[in-house]
Amino acid sequence: MVRATQASSVVLPLRQHAPATVLEFLTAQFPQIPYDVWYARVLDGKVHWQNGDRITLDSQYVAKQRVCYYREVVEEPKIPLYESIVYQDERIIIANKPHFLALHPSGQYVNECLVNRLRIKTGFEQLVPAHRLDRATAGLVILIKEPQYRDAYHGLFRDGAINKTYQALAPLTAELRQQYADGLLARPVYWSVKNRLVKAEPSFLRKVIAGEANSHSEIALLEVCDGIGRFELSPITGKTHQLRVHMQSLGMSILNDRCYPQLLPNAGDDYTHPLKLLAQRVEFTDLISRRHIDIQLDDLKF
Repeated sequence: MVRATQASSVVLPLRQHAPATVLEFLTAQFPQIPYDVWYARVLDGKVHWQNGDRITLDSQYVAKQRVCYYREVVEEPKIPLYESIVYQDERIIIANKPHFLALHPSGQYVNECLVNRLRIKTGFEQLVPAHRLDRATAGLVILIKEPQYRDAYHGLFRDGAINKTYQALAPLTAELRQQYADGLLARPVYWSVKNRLVKAEPSFLRKVIAGEANSHSEIALLEVCDGIGRFELSPITGKTHQLRVHMQSLGMSILNDRCYPQLLPNAGDDYTHPLKLLAQRVEFTDLISRRHIDIQLDDLKF
């Protein structure tokens, strides 16, 4: 078994009909992990309260208390791609995450993730990301060094006080290809995409349904090469898989997307064919130092 070097945690929610014990909660909260696995973890001292006290088989459920545990997998793939730190100050790190590297522990990855790698590299053991970025997507991630700064930097995203720009490569529609061939495609071409995104099946996917829009992206076609377009994408909202679904809705799914327009069979990572989606730029004014920060990566290659 491969055990995570850093503990994961969950706060026990306040519920009207709460389970009697922490073990019951964990079994219900994480149904993909069998009861006997949680039972063994508790017996082995691998589950504890935030203060370090061990949780036992009979530990009572206490709402609003944090439970810490260590993820384990039978075997963990090694990701032969590497992150880099592009900016750092007293409170934050901005890293360039490669494709295929998870942001934090999930699924079969417990140590091969950006947060764990950077905790080891920098020595900041409480380092956490300020926002999400899919494992398949590369690019800029803001991470917060110490707990006392978390609310301030989460607030940048909560209050819409940060500009994030992505870049994607995708095949043009037949209509746009014809316009380009005829010399009639004046660039940039702009789309404002607003629709309602909900969970699909399997639950990690998203789909568009009728109803009031809860997602919004601004998309621009900047450049064309051999029928492939270079797009700039600005997410106004931050729904899961939003940019990928919005590009699909325009009839131009992102190159090497294994989820949209169709979920492909599960297969090992092909490092030669990454999803052509890059979190390319972040721009904001630091709420604490008042420093203006504007970081941009190089363009995706056709």
